[in-house]
Amino acid sequence: MSYALRGLLLAAALVLSACGKEPLYQEQAYVFGTLVEVSVYGEEEARAKQAVAAVMQEFQRLHDLLHAWKPSALSELNTAFANSRSVAVAPELEAMLLDATQLSQQSGGLFNPAIGGMVKLWGFHADEFKPALPDGKKLAALLAAQPKMQDISFISHKGTTTASSRNTAVQLDLGGYAKGYALDRAASLLKQQGIHNALINIGGNVLALGSHGSRSWRVGIQHPRKPGPLATLELHDGEAIGTSGDYQRYFELDGIRYCHLIDPRSGQPVQGVQAVTVLTHGARAGVLSDAASKPLFIAGSGGWLAAAQNMQLNEALLIDAGGTLHVTAALRKRLELTDKNLIVVLAQ
Repeated sequence: MSYALRGLLLAAALVLSACGKEPLYQEQAYVFGTLVEVSVYGEEEARAKQAVAAVMQEFQRLHDLLHAWKPSALSELNTAFANSRSVAVAPELEAMLLDATQLSQQSGGLFNPAIGGMVKLWGFHADEFKPALPDGKKLAALLAAQPKMQDISFISHKGTTTASSRNTAVQLDLGGYAKGYALDRAASLLKQQGIHNALINIGGNVLALGSHGSRSWRVGIQHPRKPGPLATLELHDGEAIGTSGDYQRYFELDGIRYCHLIDPRSGQPVQGVQAVTVLTHGARAGVLSDAASKPLFIAGSGGWLAAAQNMQLNEALLIDAGGTLHVTAALRKRLELTDKNLIVVLAQ
């Protein structure tokens, strides 16, 4: 089992352990390339099992729909864009892409799902990563093309919408959006089935519904360099946290760690940041917990606070290359640190 998965399992065990008499139903799966866990509190097992089964089925549907390098609706779009063709797009996927475009604009382009070609060149469109640098000429060509979400156009005619791109370098990768979207879909499905108290965890992106009995759900924030969490906090109804880190999808070459988070301005994996966590609220808490952490990570220790303000986030933290924890005052009030050796800097 990988170090990252061990950490996720430990965090799950920390926050979801319960007295045997408590009605807590839990189910795990491996979807979106990561560990997924859904916990339902206060329901009969049969009812909870049925509700969670619907959520797991939805996760698999979204995984199949949005896969960036295996046959999917998303890869069909990418093939069409690369060949300057239009292709029919379903309303759900159109809405996702329009939303991702708005988030990309809000982030000043730091969140950019159109750079899937760069992600592929770095070898991250694979289940296992080879320690190798990309072809420099191909990477330079992609940088010069400047693929962005605004290059995509939609045309509706007689009830059918088609998508096209004026830029053949646009290759979509919704890896920084799909997990958050899935969280929101899971919350909606659970509510539709009358489930009001649940915790949904997709690889460290976690959304809370209701409470864990008489107390709030308590979740852990994974330490990027040690097993277990660096801190815990209570998640209230409708809140979500999302973490972007350099410790799950990465390879090392000549002593340098190259992570899957690519800076669209340079085409290079981000250096100098170990992890970013954001806390989000509201109807789109899941999507924001996933997408909003990326601009902060890419902006780095010098620009993450401004990026948080652009994304309208008050509660966020960043761990820099030296392991120092930088955190906003609003989030610091809610954290219970488990690593007492952490150097903590309050963001100003």
